[in-house]
Amino acid sequence: MTDPYGVLGVSPQASALEIKAAYRALVKQHHPDAGGDGRAMLALNAAWEILGDRERRQRFDRNRSPYLSRSSPVSSPVPSTVAGTGEVEVAGWLQQVYGPVDRLLGQVVNPFPAQLRALSADPYDDALMEAFCLFLEQCQARLAKAETIYRSQLCPLPLRQIGLDLYHCLGLMKDALLDLERFTMGYVDSYLRDGRELLRQARFQRTALQQRCRQLKR
Repeated sequence: MTDPYGVLGVSPQASALEIKAAYRALVKQHHPDAGGDGRAMLALNAAWEILGDRERRQRFDRNRSPYLSRSSPVSSPVPSTVAGTGEVEVAGWLQQVYGPVDRLLGQVVNPFPAQLRALSADPYDDALMEAFCLFLEQCQARLAKAETIYRSQLCPLPLRQIGLDLYHCLGLMKDALLDLERFTMGYVDSYLRDGRELLRQARFQRTALQQRCRQLKR
């Protein structure tokens, strides 16, 4: 039996929002309307049917065997043909891909608390809302640039998991901005809450990635 966690590229400890974000990112990539693989979509939907429902996920976790097939994520944003595995390739990817992407992610998550505090003074003030919307547009542009950089080079095999986690962090932020944009259009608190939670998870994942990459450089 294929492990749905492996299909979506998330850990069994992933939160419901992380699973949702991973599924949405992979659907965008593999949907037949976008030129994707229909078989991959079937696998994604089967995994989502289990993990997207709280009760079904709990039943699956209770009966989950440690010998389940851990298939590679169907979405795998890291190309299957990987770059060289030497120290030079690893150092080059960290410097030319991970470093710039991490800085762009920081330009999204770090200013967010201050931007939200400014808006919370009066969410119905047109000037404050306009400033917040401009911030979201700037963040979306930064994430688009980060994704372009991420896809510019193949990820060395020793960094495959870091590459996957970096991509998922990027996906969390993109989904967070979508929810925050929906909030600005209708003042629906659930969108604001979900957007803040996704950014919180992205910030946590980015910090963990920074620690792992610092250890690699030692």
